Amino acid sequence: MQTTAVLRSEWIKIRSVRSISGSLIAVFLVTMVVTLLTFATVGQAEADNADAELVFGAFYALNFGQIAAISFGATAISSEYLNGALRMSLAAVPRRTHFYTVKMSLVGGAALAVGLITAFASFLVGQLFMGEYAIGLGEPGALRAAFGGGIYLALMALFAAGLTVLLRSAVAVLSLLIPFILIVSFVVGDIAGSAADYLPDRAGQLVLHQHPEGSLGPWTGLAVTAAWAAAALLAGWWALRRRDA
Repeated sequence: MQTTAVLRSEWIKIRSVRSISGSLIAVFLVTMVVTLLTFATVGQAEADNADAELVFGAFYALNFGQIAAISFGATAISSEYLNGALRMSLAAVPRRTHFYTVKMSLVGGAALAVGLITAFASFLVGQLFMGEYAIGLGEPGALRAAFGGGIYLALMALFAAGLTVLLRSAVAVLSLLIPFILIVSFVVGDIAGSAADYLPDRAGQLVLHQHPEGSLGPWTGLAVTAAWAAAALLAGWWALRRRDA
């Protein structure tokens, strides 16, 4: 089966399965809602603090958008494990590596497109409420953070997608990743110090800082997150190749 045909069929799945398309749309909606609520209420008050980092603060809402990105990556894959859908998919595309590569490329591409739109929109909308503290994309580190934020969201979606193939369950992946990102990562960070910079979420978010501190730079941190995502995708590929559908 040709790659374009596989891409078309996988895109139809994303559009037609409500949980998948809904989680992709939620990446944008959740981030924008949090942006509006935060910047309209406490944006200027937070910026008035002496230690405020305006660039990093401008992308605060991506902390919530990443949860939706993880949900998208997980649900886009877990639908294959419902009602024997994976057997039908592999019957149509017998070459498992081809099927896996195309599917993950589409998941990553969709997450990247929405992620970039979300990061830029969140930044620009948030600054409308900042008054004298408003910054533009010309601020040092701002443009890099906007692009990096979109890439970060896509990498987290792919990280979740690879783990879902490995575990065959979106519930298991979400139960693992969401508490880790919201709770464990901060606890480990307080204990482990600079070693915590190599965790997938903390490393990737370094790109959002104007002047990142620690052993990693902004793009190096994003590369660490990419390595985590690549490891998860390789593990998922191995599982798909070795297991029965």
